[in-house]
Amino acid sequence: MSTDEPQIRKGLAGVVVDTTAVSKVNAETNSLLYRGYPVQQLAASRSFEEVAYLLWHGELPTAEQLAEFSALERSQRALDPAVRRVIDDLPLTAHPMDVVRTAVSVIGALDPAWADSSRDGLLRKSYALFAKLPAIISYDQRRRRGQEVVEPDPSLGYSANFLRMSFGEAPSYVVLKAFDVSMILYAEHSFNASTFTARVVASTLSDLYSSVVAGIGALKGPLHGGANEAVMHLFDEIGTAENAAGWLEKALAQKRTIMGFGHRVYKKGDSRVPTMKAALDTLIEEFDRPDLAALYDALEQAMTERTGILPNLDYPSGPAYRLIGYDTEMFTPLFVASRITGWTAHVMEQLASNALIRPLSLYDGPEQRSVPEPPPA
Repeated sequence: MSTDEPQIRKGLAGVVVDTTAVSKVNAETNSLLYRGYPVQQLAASRSFEEVAYLLWHGELPTAEQLAEFSALERSQRALDPAVRRVIDDLPLTAHPMDVVRTAVSVIGALDPAWADSSRDGLLRKSYALFAKLPAIISYDQRRRRGQEVVEPDPSLGYSANFLRMSFGEAPSYVVLKAFDVSMILYAEHSFNASTFTARVVASTLSDLYSSVVAGIGALKGPLHGGANEAVMHLFDEIGTAENAAGWLEKALAQKRTIMGFGHRVYKKGDSRVPTMKAALDTLIEEFDRPDLAALYDALEQAMTERTGILPNLDYPSGPAYRLIGYDTEMFTPLFVASRITGWTAHVMEQLASNALIRPLSLYDGPEQRSVPEPPPA
């Protein structure tokens, strides 16, 4: 092979395609940084609204800025009747991610300023989607359960309102804190598959809604956002802690992918896991579920001893969302509600210094050939 032939990196592994100021994984400290701040520190001391503001504006809000942003978010939570009608028309057999994807498309179609790509226009759309996604997700879960819709409560903060719309009552402090922490941890993660997808679409100068819809499609896959759902399917399949080691041996022998473990970026374990695991532990105590804790620990120990592969964020977040009360298929939509902040921050960054993202490929099909004469009639 000639040394000047292009090197193919499957999955773009190791390829640096652009710069970003939104987030990075600090290899020295094994910390995920949002605009320079370690995410575990943000999760310990800040609300999801503050982190969303940070991702969009580059700095944490002052008290006045937070009050203004929170008031704007609370004023935009309600869904347009047209969005509700479209959701109602979708079959209950549709995956909730399909519902979210469709609802965002409708919101974009209803926006007369959908093409406004100014900084202010992009922020307006980002704020609106941030405010409305909890209503979409909670509406869909409640219709699947045959429950009455709970309207948004402007007196509550983002996470408290989200949980009340989902379950019809105000959450306990433990549930509220664990949920808010999960939203912060999922908000952003550099050029992951869905974020890169959103940036590719933005690079064509398409609109922000199209970028978000594309990101939702990428996130649905079990190798990306859908992994948190897959973790609970594994737990349901294993059953109890006593079964974990034997189940894992069979699964590895069958060359099954064990969802919730491993990460392309982290070499020393996902830095977000300890924070989410601590939140999960509070939920286990709140709901008195030592059986779930035992299963979690048993599978993690067996996987670590057998393969050396460590958990990623999806491993503790799946059981956390189960304890909070969400149906398993709603886990990835919750990811959307969080990652909308990172996606839109990246869309704005892409458009601020845009270049069409158009990689090359190395053709390995037949050499040039002539079309044969057609057979006689």
